[in-house]
Amino acid sequence: MVINTNMASLQTANNLNKSQTELSKSLSRLSSGSRIIKPSDDAAGLAVTSRLRAQIKRLDSALSNVVNAVSFTQTQDGFMKTIDKALRRMGELAMLAKDGTKSAADLTLYQKEFAQLQEYVDNTRTKEYNAVSLFTEDASAVTVDSEGNTFDMPGINLSATVYTTAVTGTGDVKLNSTTYADVALTAVKAAISQIAVDRAQLGAVQSRLNFTSDQLSITKENLSSAISRVADVDVATEATNYARYQILVQSGTQMLTQANTLPQAALQLLR
Repeated sequence: MVINTNMASLQTANNLNKSQTELSKSLSRLSSGSRIIKPSDDAAGLAVTSRLRAQIKRLDSALSNVVNAVSFTQTQDGFMKTIDKALRRMGELAMLAKDGTKSAADLTLYQKEFAQLQEYVDNTRTKEYNAVSLFTEDASAVTVDSEGNTFDMPGINLSATVYTTAVTGTGDVKLNSTTYADVALTAVKAAISQIAVDRAQLGAVQSRLNFTSDQLSITKENLSSAISRVADVDVATEATNYARYQILVQSGTQMLTQANTLPQAALQLLR
């Protein structure tokens, strides 16, 4: 029997320290909801979740860009829809002006409305979205994933000859004669055909952007799920561990008290 070295006490204290450490970790996990409190808990898992979280942030940015592109195309189509309507009315006026029974006064009235619609369509060419021209021949790059890959969204050029001929290219041609009305009608019909093509192309782009938006959202959801599996705590399992370590700490504390009293048995030999 020895007094200076109480091995039972040392072993019990060591076990108690381990239980207290695990109890503290379990409490931190339950209070934070995270399985990885510090890098030493799961160094590889921490690295994986860090990369995935960075990718999700980039996905959020890409998704924002796609949504902005959708808004851009919707704004374009809003103007083009009214332009299409204006061109149809211009074609109607040109057709009415071809009637040989119309007087010069009638043709002049048709011309006034026709000229106003020409001016409206012409002014639309300069419209902007967030200081960016809505109608230009230049393509716009739109990000489609977290790596920064893009696709070129085709531009819609309202300054193309087919449009300018309908609104300004007829020069001095007026509707105040049936001959010139026929010239104007031809130009307007060509513009109507072109705007139908441009709106169809715009619809195809919108469809692609919507599918891209859906894919980015699904990818974000899957990455978030992957992070959860690595980093989030299983509350049921951890609660069980917490109860276990709590019991071990309490019992360890009691046993350490008992272990510290063992050397007192030596007093019995000294009496």
